[in-house]
Amino acid sequence: MIRATTFAGKSVAVFGLAASGNATVRALLDGGAQVAAWDDSEAGREAAAKAGIPLVDLQSADWSRFSSLVLAPGVPLTHPEPHWTVKKAKAAGIEIIGDIEIFSRERAAQCPDAPFIAITGTNGKSTTTALVAHILRHAGFHVQMGGNIGRAVLTLEPPARDTFHVVEMSSFQIDLTPSLQPSIGVLLNVTPDHLDRHGTMENYAAIKERLVRGSIVACVGIDDDYSRAILKRRIAQGAACAFSVERKLAPGYSLDGDTLVCANRDGLAVKLASLRGIGSLRGAHNAQNALAAVAAVRECLNLYGRSSEIDWQGAVTSFPGLAHRCEEIGRRGKVLFINDSKATNAESTEKALQSFPRDVHWILGGKPKDGGIAALAPYFKGIARAYLIGEASDAFAETLSLGHVPFVRSGTLDKALAQAAQDAGESTASEPVVLLSPACASYDQFKNFEVRGDAFRALVAALPGMALKVVS
Repeated sequence: MIRATTFAGKSVAVFGLAASGNATVRALLDGGAQVAAWDDSEAGREAAAKAGIPLVDLQSADWSRFSSLVLAPGVPLTHPEPHWTVKKAKAAGIEIIGDIEIFSRERAAQCPDAPFIAITGTNGKSTTTALVAHILRHAGFHVQMGGNIGRAVLTLEPPARDTFHVVEMSSFQIDLTPSLQPSIGVLLNVTPDHLDRHGTMENYAAIKERLVRGSIVACVGIDDDYSRAILKRRIAQGAACAFSVERKLAPGYSLDGDTLVCANRDGLAVKLASLRGIGSLRGAHNAQNALAAVAAVRECLNLYGRSSEIDWQGAVTSFPGLAHRCEEIGRRGKVLFINDSKATNAESTEKALQSFPRDVHWILGGKPKDGGIAALAPYFKGIARAYLIGEASDAFAETLSLGHVPFVRSGTLDKALAQAAQDAGESTASEPVVLLSPACASYDQFKNFEVRGDAFRALVAALPGMALKVVS
């Protein structure tokens, strides 16, 4: 746990009492602050009260006594309309921050040279964050990983010179971290997302840019227009490196076939690791994630003068991947079973269909999102059959019919898996794939995508003759 000593003696309002909010309250109290915590949810308040968190109704509180409002990242800051706590904080003239801002201030006050790698991007940030942490641990370094992945940042160990903090940050979190100054800032990509939260694409891109603008060294992917423009501005400000899966870079990080390479200005390239046959890093999107990860680690070790002979090949080959993101569950005979429950929209599912371009028995559906699956039509030729579940079945059936994709209305996940496993087992293809990649939210039938993915994993494990993948 990180103690928020920089708030000692201050009175702080905390809104949002999920995991990160509760951790924030504990960190503030342990650091000597007075805390007034609240949540719009009665269930959230009841759970917090049972945990001993001091509750104050912020609707009727005297906001003139607060120095700060610590806001949960999911609470609207500007769009579509500021939350009522935001309006009260602005009227009182107090700062509005998040838990990673508290971490940043503690690092600056207690150990400003502690290694801190912050990672953002529209897509791929969780995989990249996990891979950075994995490479560092594989090399023998002490690593703390959290933020938008895994643990709330204030539950991690305090910043220290011998500890690498690897933190995933969403645009919501960056927006609440005004003093963000990581050692290494990684920007993977910028494509349209969360515009209901940020208003315009320009606002969204500008928030992402803050992470690399404040870093000592910026690592920026240049395979989209917004990121290329951000890199150009960053080069004028300070140290930066680029990575790309679409072009050869010198200097920079890029691909030589399926091999990750780093080239200097003279074009001399050092081969780091091959991605061939690594199931957890299939596809061009994961090649970008791997380039970003090796760039972040190399640049961080160089920055701090750490001498370590990294076994890059061993590190990337042993990476287990993320649960629920193109996660290889196992095989039954020649049939491969993949859990991609984290794909809650068409853009995420596109990455899976790119990774498995043929002989796919596709389980999809759930609570639909705007746009449906029409954007996935270029990949329909690789679908052997689709199995529809949940509320999206009717709309998806119409799109699949237009694309001449054979499908069945399975209704529920257990029926879909049984049908897909049977069909794939009877396929004449050399490696048919049963792919759960729903392109939908889960909450018509499951609490969240993790519960959906866990259910799929359990159903697959119960199939007779399954050889489950062993994760070391």
